[in-house]
Amino acid sequence: MKASVRRFEPGTEFRFREGCHITELSNSAEDPDVSIALARVEPGVTTAWHSLAGTAERYVIVRGRGRVEIADLAPRDVNSLDVVLIPPRCRQRITNIGDEDLVFLAVCSPRFVTSAYRDMEDRFWRGGGVSAADD
Repeated sequence: MKASVRRFEPGTEFRFREGCHITELSNSAEDPDVSIALARVEPGVTTAWHSLAGTAERYVIVRGRGRVEIADLAPRDVNSLDVVLIPPRCRQRITNIGDEDLVFLAVCSPRFVTSAYRDMEDRFWRGGGVSAADD
């Protein structure tokens, strides 16, 4: 990794079919140890059950109220500045239980790559992978 500053680029948000919107803040082969994305879930939306193979994830709640489900743990309500730890291969999803967008940082290590994504519901796409396209 080289010393650098990555500037926020407005307008780069895209929608995952699982039900959330993502803005990649830092995800580069130049920094393979970690990636950081800003995730946004609209009120009343529950993301699809999914897991990440070989990748640990942390949610840092920035704004809003959510209910997170991880593996077989009981659902837990989360609020601003709560941190959710998600080990590799654990199924996960989050629901926005508030009246405003739920916004959180998704910090992955090693960095997120689409080949690590596993759809645990098979309701949106078959064969794995993530696409920014809606259809």
